Amino acid sequence: MSTFIIAEIGINHNGDLKTTKRLIKEAASAGCHAAKFQKRTVEDVYTKEELDKPRESPWGTTNREQKCGLEFEKEEYDEIDRYCKELGMDWFASAWDTKAQEFLQQYDLKYNKIASALLTHVELLEMVAKEGKHTFISTGMSTMDEIRTAVEVFRRAGCPFELMHCNSTYPMKNEDANLRVMETLRNEFSCQVGYSGHETGRVVSVAAVALGASSLERHITLDRTMYGSDQAASLEVGELKKLVEDVRTVSLCLGSAEKVVHESEVPIKDKLRKY
Repeated sequence: MSTFIIAEIGINHNGDLKTTKRLIKEAASAGCHAAKFQKRTVEDVYTKEELDKPRESPWGTTNREQKCGLEFEKEEYDEIDRYCKELGMDWFASAWDTKAQEFLQQYDLKYNKIASALLTHVELLEMVAKEGKHTFISTGMSTMDEIRTAVEVFRRAGCPFELMHCNSTYPMKNEDANLRVMETLRNEFSCQVGYSGHETGRVVSVAAVALGASSLERHITLDRTMYGSDQAASLEVGELKKLVEDVRTVSLCLGSAEKVVHESEVPIKDKLRKY
């Protein structure tokens, strides 16, 4: 299977380590290559005015309590790191600020991720590119010029990367997928292009793989009705397993570009061509 499959746990763990470990285990069992999270320094990412706004959540009545309730710190990430190693599963995270990226540097991660929302955060891009790790760059909400600027940062640093076509609505309507942009990005930037999906089903993701997606990222959850802004755009674990099977089937079906007569066709050819 050539497509690199990323199980985006993100903040769907709802601050619960037990839920997190179940999601990691299910992703590994399904055949995903990596689990992905999100890391924020809450006080840096959001203004005080935003954090003080009222918001009912399982953690309290303000935005601050909700954001902090969803945020894992070192103790939790130490256990995530240990558990992923136990399962032979890679993990990484998208940092939403430079302090968060510094936090992630303490772990021996193979990959970095630039979230669509951070594609124009040049300081963060330069910090990530300097690490020289393979970086997945999501392109939702971005113009070609904005993508071009980000690509130049990584090329100047000699940092390997791939773009991920993305539409940043949650959930995304299938008709908004615009998957042909993947080819546009490949032609424009001469790089691998993956797909980060926020749709509810599997069809768009499978189509992206058929169109040559080098990587595929989908949010996952134990239950789409759980609390959280990303849950509705996520796959439950049963659907995740089906998606991985679909990707394997598509990869098998694509074959090579060489026209050949398959061994299975020879007896048919001998029978039908004799006339």
